[in-house]
Amino acid sequence: MRILFVGDIVGSPGRRAVRELVPLLRIQHEIDLVIANGENSAGGSGITPETAAHIFESQVDVITSGDHLWDQREVMELLRHEPRFLRPLNYPPGTPGQGTVFWPASGPPRAAIVNLQGRTFMPPLDNPFLAIEAVIDSLRQTTPVVFVDMHAEATSEKITMARYLDGRISALVGTHTHVQTADEQILPEGTGFLCDAGFTGGQEGVLGRETGPILKRCLTYQPQRFKVAKKRVVLHGIRLEIDEKTGKCRSVERVAEPLPPE
Repeated sequence: MRILFVGDIVGSPGRRAVRELVPLLRIQHEIDLVIANGENSAGGSGITPETAAHIFESQVDVITSGDHLWDQREVMELLRHEPRFLRPLNYPPGTPGQGTVFWPASGPPRAAIVNLQGRTFMPPLDNPFLAIEAVIDSLRQTTPVVFVDMHAEATSEKITMARYLDGRISALVGTHTHVQTADEQILPEGTGFLCDAGFTGGQEGVLGRETGPILKRCLTYQPQRFKVAKKRVVLHGIRLEIDEKTGKCRSVERVAEPLPPE
């Protein structure tokens, strides 16, 4: 199985990159499953049913999220009615939405996708290690292919989770920091890993936002509106090949696909 994971989609430039590049990448690399983190797809902060629809129309199969989950109130509709949308698994019991999903939606499941959120420098959710431990065996009984989006600030937390799950999941890819790391690898027991996939959007700025307002905030500490950066748009992510019989990762390769200027 060939999986493409798209790093945090930021605003309309990120959605445009997904719309134009994902269909091409699916054909070029014979991709079976596309997963994308969409928690910044609505104006650079949060996600709505409209932006989620744009992403799904771009041939993305599953959307994950993270700490910006609640930034748009319309997200409740997604949490209640969209089975292809994930919020972090380690929210307290009773939280709307789901933290795991099987793909495809119809027919025998070929893969399980899990969304986790870290706790270091992040909101104090339930322990992600205990949350994944509670479901991993049941997921693996359904399919040996298990993919985890670990949305976390601390690199150590993401690496530790990957080591903890090595051999029990097919791949763990980190999101949230918006900076693509260069540590792609297959861990000793067969789990593919990348500490952060980077972000998809305008690179001429600060993590997908325009530089000016952020500089002013740093210099004056006065509130600013952080507008989405629009120049030099790049789709960042990772491609993985997974053995569907064993669930082991065969290859990992970072993706940095520029979008031609309009």
